[in-house]
Amino acid sequence: MPPEPRILGVLLAGGQSRRMGGGDKCLRLLAGRPILAHVIDRARPQVAGLLLNANGDPDRFAGFGLPVASDVVEGFAGPLAGVLTGLDWAQGADPDVTHIVTFAADTPFLPLDLVDRLVHAAESADVPLAAAASGGRAHPVFGLWPVTLAEDLRRALVEEDLRKVDRWTARHGIALAEFASDPFDPFFNTNKPEDLEAAESMARLHFVHAAGSSSE
Repeated sequence: MPPEPRILGVLLAGGQSRRMGGGDKCLRLLAGRPILAHVIDRARPQVAGLLLNANGDPDRFAGFGLPVASDVVEGFAGPLAGVLTGLDWAQGADPDVTHIVTFAADTPFLPLDLVDRLVHAAESADVPLAAAASGGRAHPVFGLWPVTLAEDLRRALVEEDLRKVDRWTARHGIALAEFASDPFDPFFNTNKPEDLEAAESMARLHFVHAAGSSSE
């Protein structure tokens, strides 16, 4: 990995939100703002630019001021399709880009040091890929992906019909960046309606804590 990787961010919102009853999970309100707004606030300072990966009419996201790209592989091919979409966009947007980092668009408490720690994990293990982990579980949607692997991923998706993230990452080597899950998991996501209620309670603590940390 280059000493100073140039990294763009990709917010993954391409899912079908079945457990939330359809619609866009990331547009539900949390603490009076769309969940996506919280995610953008926490992701934007960590990267050189942001893309929103979402299928359907992009106009529903016009108020966020981000470029929007639908999956380059048709048929709701899962997170890897979003990763490939981000890699393609990054290479076209910035010839100096070396990596993308992906963020789930429905995870409003993501760590403010996520990108730095993913880069450190990959460099320390001397592998090309890294993902976040917490509470004994990996979160591959929060991952570091080099643009040099774009064509390999395209072949896996199109020619092999591969959909499982861990099967592809295992081919290349992946490191895990561990995050504490106490007092709650920073990768908590709002999959179901009842998760929104829990998120409101968490937001009262988490956003205040984050604001205090950033001012130190």
